[in-house]
Amino acid sequence: MCSVLGRVRTAQRIASHTLRLRSITEGSACALTESRRFYSGLNSFIEPSRDSRRLYCASMAMRQGLLFKQLFESESCTYTYLLADTETKDAVIIDPVLEKLDRDVKLVQELGLNLTVAVNTHCHADHITSTGLMKKRILGLKSAISKFSGASADIQLSEGDKIPFGKHYLVVKETPGHTDGCSTLVLDDELMAFTGDALLIRGCGRTDFQQGSSSKLYDSIHQKIFTLPEQCLIYPAHDYLGQTVSTVGEERKLNPRLTKSKEEFIKIMDNLNLPKPKKIDIAVPANLVCGLHGI
Repeated sequence: MCSVLGRVRTAQRIASHTLRLRSITEGSACALTESRRFYSGLNSFIEPSRDSRRLYCASMAMRQGLLFKQLFESESCTYTYLLADTETKDAVIIDPVLEKLDRDVKLVQELGLNLTVAVNTHCHADHITSTGLMKKRILGLKSAISKFSGASADIQLSEGDKIPFGKHYLVVKETPGHTDGCSTLVLDDELMAFTGDALLIRGCGRTDFQQGSSSKLYDSIHQKIFTLPEQCLIYPAHDYLGQTVSTVGEERKLNPRLTKSKEEFIKIMDNLNLPKPKKIDIAVPANLVCGLHGI
């Protein structure tokens, strides 16, 4: 059996060779090709390349006793993440999407997991969360979101809070800028970070609505995310180009927006001229009440 250090180095090498430099435009359509279309309910591609298979295996193997699933919703290009302790079966889910409620509940049941917390990284504007309806179908499930989001939830999260699942836990880092209530969730050993819309792969969340602030976002990323270990894997809430994972080291060196000075970054963000998210008028009111508004 390979050592923990060997697994980490393998994950780092694979992650660093999987991605290609390209700037993300948040308002663009999902540019996923037919050959890379996701199965519903699975975190592997229909015909995965050798690199993507190895990347997934490395992600699963990097930590003994950790089950990890990366799931996808194609309309909003949203990633949902499921993490569980393989011994206790306690689990958490991050950024679940309403349209994939049946898929996610079925997966939890198939794996025999005890899903304890459904957490949103922020109050989303491009899709409706499934946390409210998921609570009706999974006994004992609690919802969680930042206390600065303005949204209702069973757990109001603050800086440094821990979300436990078995012997593992996620640490909350407040990373406002895209919205006031954005949080990044970091695995306890700092090998994985779920950055929501704050840091994307070769991009970042837009700052032109929902209390957006380019200055805050720049500081949040540089002070809270870029200070994590270089090999820490970055898992965003969205990707529009079919990319699945990056690393802190890669984004510090290659992110076309965040390698600029703060002044240059603010200028870039002020001139994106992106269209308004199509679902913002229904998604935000719904997400303020766990996705149950009008349902």
